[in-house]
Amino acid sequence: MTDMSTPPVPQATPRWALAIHGGAGSMRRDGLTPEQDAKARAGLERALDAGVAVLESGGSAMDAVEAAVIALENDPTFNAGHGAVYTFEGSHSLDAAIMDGTTRAAGAVAGSGTTRNPVTLARAVMEHSPHVLLAGEGADIFSREQGLEQVPNDYFGTPERKRQWEELKAKKTGWYDVDLKYGTVGAVALDMEGHVAAATSTGGLTGKRWGRIGDSPVFGAGTYADDRACAVSATGAGEAFIRLGAAHEIAARMRFTGENAQAAADHVIGELGAIKGDGGVIVTAPDGSAIFAFNTPGMYRGRATSAGVREVGIYDDEAR
Repeated sequence: MTDMSTPPVPQATPRWALAIHGGAGSMRRDGLTPEQDAKARAGLERALDAGVAVLESGGSAMDAVEAAVIALENDPTFNAGHGAVYTFEGSHSLDAAIMDGTTRAAGAVAGSGTTRNPVTLARAVMEHSPHVLLAGEGADIFSREQGLEQVPNDYFGTPERKRQWEELKAKKTGWYDVDLKYGTVGAVALDMEGHVAAATSTGGLTGKRWGRIGDSPVFGAGTYADDRACAVSATGAGEAFIRLGAAHEIAARMRFTGENAQAAADHVIGELGAIKGDGGVIVTAPDGSAIFAFNTPGMYRGRATSAGVREVGIYDDEAR
């Protein structure tokens, strides 16, 4: 018989929430060494620490997602910033985006080659230019004009990324990474004021050429934020996310059908699979949700909320 004398304690809605990702793809328990597993988890924890420090102190969702993504860009484990993959020609070309759910202001860069933290350049585009997206040399010229930290292009490379590039070139099976190990990083947050924000950064696909740009800097595809619905950052087959308008689709389903974040994200990832796209998303919403959805064997991911949730994961069989 149920004891009705003590009413159940309602679950508190988180006052803030943060979710991060470091890429989705073919990560399996038998495919990563214990050292690789540990390095990835440590990097995710550092990124959570950076974002949580902002949110716990009452900072904005925008500041939190930028801080978390900077931590991931500075970690050579992940394919963004220092650790970005090589293009077909042997250089590094980086994309990033950031979006404020309060005003839907947004900034992005594509094909940046000399700015240490592309997510900070994306924010500068949003805050200090009349534009939303800058590309190539123009983005780097703007970066220098803004006084952002510059580095030589080879700063972004690591011995492991060069090995992957050399292996791909030796196979001569194509002009990009046929294994599609998606290394995009991203963060989404809800702050104490009830505002959401999203940021995404990537080095793209190993061996990409012809100035290929994926979904990360494309708003509504790989990055989107709207206080009326949610904030989304995606990782995966960029062309499929662009075709689907995946990030905006999740927000639209939440706004117009009343679906919660998990249901909307699961539905859109299902649609992604139907057009033979692989990958995943992280989502935060004003109701305190901080969720993941992906259709790959693994996704580097983490989340934390003011209600006491704190976890990182890699493989499909871990909690999500």
